[in-house]
Amino acid sequence: GQEEHGAEGAARASSLATSRLLSVLLLPAVCAWSAGSSSLPHLTTFTAARLAGPLPLSPHLRRVLRGGSSFTAMSVEKKKIGTHDGAFHCDEALACWMLHRTAEFAGAEITRTRNPDTLATMDIVVDVGAVCDPSKHLYDHHQREFTETFDETHTVTKLSSAGLIYKYFGREVLSKVAGIPEGEELDVLYKSVYENLIEEVDAVDNGVSNYPSDIAPKFKVATMLGQRVGRLNPSWNDQTTKPDEAFVKAVAMAGEEFESVVKMYAGSVLPARHLVKEALASRHQVDPSGQLLELATPCPWKEHIFDLEDKSAPPILYVVYPDSGGSWRIQCVPLRASSFENRKSMPEPWRGVRDEALSTLTSVPGCIFIHATGFIGGAKTREAVLELARMAIAN
Repeated sequence: GQEEHGAEGAARASSLATSRLLSVLLLPAVCAWSAGSSSLPHLTTFTAARLAGPLPLSPHLRRVLRGGSSFTAMSVEKKKIGTHDGAFHCDEALACWMLHRTAEFAGAEITRTRNPDTLATMDIVVDVGAVCDPSKHLYDHHQREFTETFDETHTVTKLSSAGLIYKYFGREVLSKVAGIPEGEELDVLYKSVYENLIEEVDAVDNGVSNYPSDIAPKFKVATMLGQRVGRLNPSWNDQTTKPDEAFVKAVAMAGEEFESVVKMYAGSVLPARHLVKEALASRHQVDPSGQLLELATPCPWKEHIFDLEDKSAPPILYVVYPDSGGSWRIQCVPLRASSFENRKSMPEPWRGVRDEALSTLTSVPGCIFIHATGFIGGAKTREAVLELARMAIAN
């Protein structure tokens, strides 16, 4: 260009080369700035002071350095959180919420799948994958060998995915939510939130009863509505919340809960009753023992079994049904509708074993899993899940 176009061409070529060089140097900083970092103004001031003067920059790059350009930086790729698909539970929902309050995973996309190849592309995986390795951001608790608890003083309740994320990210989340820095107060808060929220989620997900199985509760706690309403009262040091306004919120909360429960029972639980009746009537066709119930579709069944079953006949031990993904589930009938204790759990050697290892152990092709506590399992076909159920009955 210098030979063909003289001084003007040389200046243009030099400006273009410098612009390209600075674009490469500045691109990471500009991308960070577009994502919210404050590092670009300092860098551009530094760069402009040393480079903008003596070097022949293009007008566009001069505008970039002065902060007046319409330059659009490359979008920063979002982090990805992986968890399982199908029915969702409180533990992975809370785990994902907490991760979104961390610096690393704020705004991360959530992918729900059980596909191992897809999960391998995630930046963090919770409640699926059969591996717990915090160094690799893998946080599942369903594997047979998993025994982790919150600390040495909490030895009964194993962690769910919520407990795992809280254990490894909880201090950061608490510091952001409560605005408390590292120190004694955060230590106390960390323990208090675990004992008053997270441990309940862990226990429910892992099937830990909070009272002996031989003691029947006098009533069922299903919504914690009383505690939730109570928390709307102004605290002792709250001088801004007006009690009457808080009471209006309490009335609304109580009414919403009432309507929600009524709609759930009227729209979901009651319509399932005739499905359970049909399954009870045909159970001997499924298995001669009469202790295996097959449902045509997944539906609320526990309360109906206890209400409708023949108390003089052998007790029903297992319920099988197709799941939403096309495979089949087997679930143990509990001692009571709200109990974590089962009439007969799945055989102990099967618990926490998955896929081919489970098929080899049971000699049943197409096995998917047996939960570590032995209350539920899955297989790819109806034939496979029925065979598992019959083996469990005979065991």
